[in-house]
Parts: sequence; C-alpha cells; structure tokens
Amino acid sequence: MTRPQPGSPLPSPLPRPAEELETLRRVWRPPGGLAIVTAVNNNIIGLFYIGTALLFFVMAGLLALAMRAQLAVPGNDLLDHGTYNQFFTVHGTGMMFLFAVPMVEAIGVFLLPAMLAARDLPFPRLSAFAFWAYFFGGIAFFCSLLFDAAPDGGWFMYPPLTGARFSPGINADFWLLGIGFIEISAIAGAIEIVVGILRTRPPGMSLDKLPVYGWAMLVMAGMIIFAFPAVIVATLLLEVERVFAWPFFQAELGGDPLLWQHLFWFFGHPEVYIIFLPAAGLVSMMVPTIAQHPLIGHRLIVLALVGTGFFSFGLWVHHMFATGIPSLSLSFFSAASMAVAVPAGIQVFSWIATLGRGRVRMSVPALFVLGFLFIFVLGGLTGVMVAAVPFDWQAHDSYFVVAHLHYVLIGGMVFPMFAAIYYWWPMVNGRLLSKRLGTAAFWLMFGGFNLAFFPMHLTGLRGMPRRVYTYPPDLGWDWLNLASTVGAFVFAAGVLAVLADIARSVLGHGERASPNPWRAGTLEWLPNEYFATRSIPRVSSLYPLWDAPDLPRQVEAGGHFLPGAPTRRRETIVTSPVEARPQYLMPMPGPHWGPFLAGLFTAAHFLMLTVQLYTLSIVPGVLAIAMVFWWLWELDKGEDFPPQDIGGGIRVPVYVQGPRSHSWWAMAVLLLVDGTAFACLLFTYLFLWTVSPDVWPAGPAALPAIWRLAAGLALWAAAAGAMAWASRALAQDRHWRMRLGMLLGLVLAGAAMATDVTAQVSTGLRGSDSAYGATVSMLLAYQSFHLAVTVLMAGYTLARSAAGRLAARRRVTFDNTMLFWQYTCAQGTAMLLVLHLFPRLTG
Repeated sequence: MTRPQPGSPLPSPLPRPAEELETLRRVWRPPGGLAIVTAVNNNIIGLFYIGTALLFFVMAGLLALAMRAQLAVPGNDLLDHGTYNQFFTVHGTGMMFLFAVPMVEAIGVFLLPAMLAARDLPFPRLSAFAFWAYFFGGIAFFCSLLFDAAPDGGWFMYPPLTGARFSPGINADFWLLGIGFIEISAIAGAIEIVVGILRTRPPGMSLDKLPVYGWAMLVMAGMIIFAFPAVIVATLLLEVERVFAWPFFQAELGGDPLLWQHLFWFFGHPEVYIIFLPAAGLVSMMVPTIAQHPLIGHRLIVLALVGTGFFSFGLWVHHMFATGIPSLSLSFFSAASMAVAVPAGIQVFSWIATLGRGRVRMSVPALFVLGFLFIFVLGGLTGVMVAAVPFDWQAHDSYFVVAHLHYVLIGGMVFPMFAAIYYWWPMVNGRLLSKRLGTAAFWLMFGGFNLAFFPMHLTGLRGMPRRVYTYPPDLGWDWLNLASTVGAFVFAAGVLAVLADIARSVLGHGERASPNPWRAGTLEWLPNEYFATRSIPRVSSLYPLWDAPDLPRQVEAGGHFLPGAPTRRRETIVTSPVEARPQYLMPMPGPHWGPFLAGLFTAAHFLMLTVQLYTLSIVPGVLAIAMVFWWLWELDKGEDFPPQDIGGGIRVPVYVQGPRSHSWWAMAVLLLVDGTAFACLLFTYLFLWTVSPDVWPAGPAALPAIWRLAAGLALWAAAAGAMAWASRALAQDRHWRMRLGMLLGLVLAGAAMATDVTAQVSTGLRGSDSAYGATVSMLLAYQSFHLAVTVLMAGYTLARSAAGRLAARRRVTFDNTMLFWQYTCAQGTAMLLVLHLFPRLTG
C-alpha cells in the first residue's frame, strides 16, 4: 500500500475487528470509586479543574458580596478594616490566581485533545499533579480566613507594607508561598499545552489549519512561560526578605519598593491577556457556529492573537504612571498601551462581520457572546482612557480603575466562559442545559453586572479612592454605591441560576443532545469516549465537519488513523510541529497514585513553610519528590516495540529520542521558563545598582580575586565537558564510562559552586548588609538550587542505568538530564561573569 500524501483521503474504511474497540475502551477506562483521584484522563482532570475553578470563583464572589454589603451605605460597620482588608486581598487573589488563569487552562485541558482529535495531552500525569497541587493549595489559601491569617496587603502585595516590619505575622506568607507555588502549577499546565498543540495535532492539520482556539492557547501558554517567572521571582525575593532580612525592597539599605512593581506588573499586565486570549479563542470557535458561516479574517485573527501576546509585554509600566518615572518612559508605555487596542479591535470587527454575514441562531451561548462584545468593548474604551497619562493621573487609584478592571476581566473572560459552558456542556454528559434557565441567568448577569460596575466610573470620577472599607456621607457617593451593591447581588443571582442549571443536568434532567447539537464544523463534535475519538482523522480544512459531513461516521467506524491500541496500551500519534506529518506513536501513562500524592505532599510542604514549621516541612517535601520519581520510573519500562501500522499503510516507531521526542520539547520549554526567572534576577541586580550604586563594591579591592573567576569558569566548563563525555559513552553503550563521567561532572559542579560561594564570602559579603549583598546571595542561592536539582536528576538517571532501563537506543531520561545539566553550567558561567566583571567595569 502506498503512503498517502498530506491532505489526500485515506482508502475506504474496511471492517475493523471488534476487539479493537474493546481494547480501546479497556485501556482508557478511568478507575471508579475513590480511586477516581488516580485518574489522568484529560476529560476527567479537565472537569475536576473546571469544577474547582468554579468553586473558587464562587468563594471569591461571596467575599465580594460581603465587601459590597459593607460599602452599600456610608459609615457601615458590618466589616472592620482588618477583616475587610483580608476579604479584599483574598477576593482579588482568588479571582486572578485561583480562578481566572486556572479556569482557562482547565478548559484547555478538557477541550484541546478533542479539538485536535488526540487521545490526550502528552503529559497526563503532569496535568493531574498540577491539578491536585492547585486544589490542595487553593483550599489551604481560602482556609486562612478561618484563622484570621489571610493575607491583607492587597492582591498586589506592595512592599514595604507587606515586609516584616509592617506585616510581622504569617498573613503575607500565605500569599507569597501559596501563590508562588500555585503559579508553578500554572507553568506545568503551560508546558503541557505548548507541547500538546505543537506535537499531537492530527495528520494534515498544519499550522494554517489549526483552530483559532489552538492558536489562542498556544499564545497564552507562551505568555505564561515568559510572564509568570517574574511574579515567582518577586514573591521569592519578598519572602526571603521577610525571613532572612535581605533588603531587596528596603530603601535605607539600597533596596527599592519599585522593584516589586516592575516585577509584579511585568507579570500582571500580560496576565490580563493571558486571561482574555483563551476566552477570545472560545468566542472565535462559537461565532462561526452561531452564524453558520466560516470566521471572517481567520489569518488576521491569528496575527492579532500573536500581536496581542507581543504587545502585552510592553505595557507593565502602564500601572506605574503615577510613580514618578521619566517622561520618555511615560510616552513609550502610553503609546504601547494604546497600540494593544488594535489587535483586540481586529478580533471584535471580525466577530461582528461573521455574525452579520451569517444567519444567527439565537441561543444561550449567543446571548453570552453578544453580552461579552458589549461589555468588553466598553472596557476597552476605558482602557484607552487610562492609557492617556494625564487622565491616568486623575483616575489612578480611584473606583474608575475598579470599574475598568471588572469590565475587561468579567466582560472579557467570565461571559465567554459561561457561553462556553452552555455551548460545550453536551460533551460532558450528552445533555443540553436549559434554554429558559440560561436565558434568565444571562439577563440577570448582564443587567446586574452593568448596574454594579458602570456607576463605579462615576464614583471614581467623583473622587472615591479604591481599597477603602468605609466613607463619610454627603460626598455624592451614597446612591452610586448602593446601586453597585444591588447590581452585585443581582449578578450573583444569575451565577446561582447557572450553577442550578448545571446541578440539574448532572442529576439527569434536561434534553438529550444530538451528536453535534449546534451543527459546528470542528473536530470536538466527533463521537467521543474516554479515549477521545475512535480513530484520528486526516484534516484538510479549518472546518472538517462542514467540508466532510460523512467524517463522523467514518471516524466512528475506525476508518482513519489509530483505530485501535496496537501496543495494548494508551497511546496517541505525535506529528511534526509545522506540517503535522505522523512521526511516532507515543505511549501514554495510565492511572497512578503518584500525581495525587505528590500534589498533596507538595501543598503540605509549602503550608508548613508558611506556618514556619521549617524542619517538619522537609518530610512532605521529600515525599513529594519520591512520588514524582515513583510515577516517572514506570513511564518507560524499557519495552521495545517494533514500528506500528497506524492506518493508511503508514508505520511509525513507538519510541524516539533527541529533539524529535515530546519529552525533549517539554524540557526545552521548561528551560525557557528557567532562563526567564534567571533574567529577572539579573534585572534585580542591575536595577538596584541603578538605584543605589553606593552600596556596590568600590573598586577591585572589595571584590574577590580575579583568579577565583577563572577557577569558577574552568570548573563549570569542565562539568559540562564531563557530561558531554558521558553522553558519548552512552552512545556506545559503555555504561561504566557514562556513570564515571556523570559522577566526575557532579564533583566538578560541586567544586565550582563551592568556589563561587567562597569567593564572595572571602570579601565579607552578607545578604542582610545591603541590596548588593542580598542580590549576590540570591544569585548564589538560585544557582545552588539548580545544582541540587541536577544532583537529583543525575541520581535518577544513574538508577535507571543500574536497572538496565537506559541504553544508546533508549536515552530520553539521560538527554533530559543532560539538557538541564548543561543549562545549569551555562547559568553558572553567566552568573560568575556578571558578579565578577560588572562591578569592575562600573566601579
């Protein structure tokens, strides 16, 4: 049989053996009962994720209602100022960190495999671990309210008010450790999404045929990779300052509170678009179905998504116009803040044009989409207003900004989310949600939202500052605040109606849905089970179900790729990143207790750190690492399968290594995250030097001897060379030489780290003395952490070698360790050059 060319149809489907479908169902069946917590299927973990995010949305929303009740009338004493500050901080933090970003990732985990006709995302156990860490961490964060230990410094946590001097309790630590650890979970999800979209698309789905939602999620994940390390570094610096008194933000010792704002908002403004872009992608999937017309300007929308992601990293000073930064910076960031409206406008006009060109069928998803368009456009207009520096100076820190923020975030994300729930709910249990209840919920939410937040524009223009828990009468704010409070409760009634509709459907009520109830054209509406679609189709257009109406029958009959389970295990097809040509068959892991227990122990470790049980925290930390190694050990048991026929006469290998491997791609993406965090630390070093050069060493005499630089560079280079020698030995299956090379490399890396530390200590450096001491100590600590991780990875690799699970033809574990090892050596080299040469060049 000849090999089909991309885009050509497969031969007519032949009758498939009955046991193929039975095998698929057996290997992909999730566990039942309490063991459901071990499930890793994307459609199980995705629903867990979505449900938990909705739970946190409701909990944060209840705090908002309490705050609105406090502000309903002047001089109210329902909440005292301390409780209000805790509610305010947990509400904002919960909405931004525990609801918005996790929700868009959760919907992606649930939808993307079906939309790409893949069996699952490439790292199911990583998704499961990310969820459980998020679940336990989020619950612990909200429970801090019960013990009067919730953070109270605002969701932005500006120092110095959140430093140890002004916030001596553990309240701030719940934010710093809890949120920093939860953001690591978000990064894990981003790595999964990037590799999943680029490597598990169906054959023929080249990038120009990727659905808009796939592009939106790819851009979003890329933004997480480069934005989230900044907030992780910021939280790490502030927590270290609180615990060890290293003065990153204390002006009297050379620090600067503005450093926090730069790092936080470098993450914070892209986060708005991290939340918006996936929602916009969902809208771009629903609008063609609502209009029964292909999306107008598909390529322009893709360019707009990429452009928005690019522009969003040039806007962080948009939040700092009132901090006294230079006029040139004001002009640049003001222009960038206005320019980002252009790609958003392209998408809005494309949606309107598609709706106008087609025949709109009114439905609950259509109502929420139209409500989103109205609210988001208003939020965009006020966004352009606050991008103008003179206006921002007047409206900064007023309720006008509160109104703008909610119009953008609720209009730009929450309304599309509820549209998506009503649109894709039949994929959950085969039923439609109630049109009558959904319509009532929409009007309650739409009317309540505008009644709650539109008056806040006027309240802000009349001078009401945000973040206040009470206000005196006779300032013209009374009736506006009362209207906002009434609107908030009406909006909450709409959310309650949606939740009641979902509960009603879960209990088995509601109309049964047809296989494609909205007559959509994309792949997620193919017949689906726990293994996604029965066979993976070849894709040749943006709307396969419209262009090939018989495709669902062919797929369900097993007439396309991978109709069974050739290796009798879970597996999916890995395709090339651009043209989506089949490359190999990737084994997929099944249910396992490791991700659940690793998530539980990780959360316990950070919780114990928060409550200052430092020694005891070592136990769950070690257990969490052990659980990760446990699940990793079983992923590759050393089995050697011959190439498998996946359909159409195409045979692909079952195992690949090197840059073709999905695992190699994931490690490369992780190193982009790591490199961004290191760049943020270098930014910290250079920024604080510009603020307080007087605390930097005055001349070479105050610096380590130059021979220590040469020794450190030589040792890091030798450690990298030892790993390269070990790699060549493994390529020849010389395991003793490979093990010797790795052990020698570890000794050299340890010597390099000891040399770096002693070089700085020899000058009398102490982290608590000045901002210079703090930044140098932080860079050394960060490099030491990398060395510790390298030791763990090397130990795991050596254990696999000793167990006979490593060979020249099966070296993915070694390759990943080598990538991280070489990165660690390169980072150590860069750190040394900065610490030794920069003060000499500027002193």
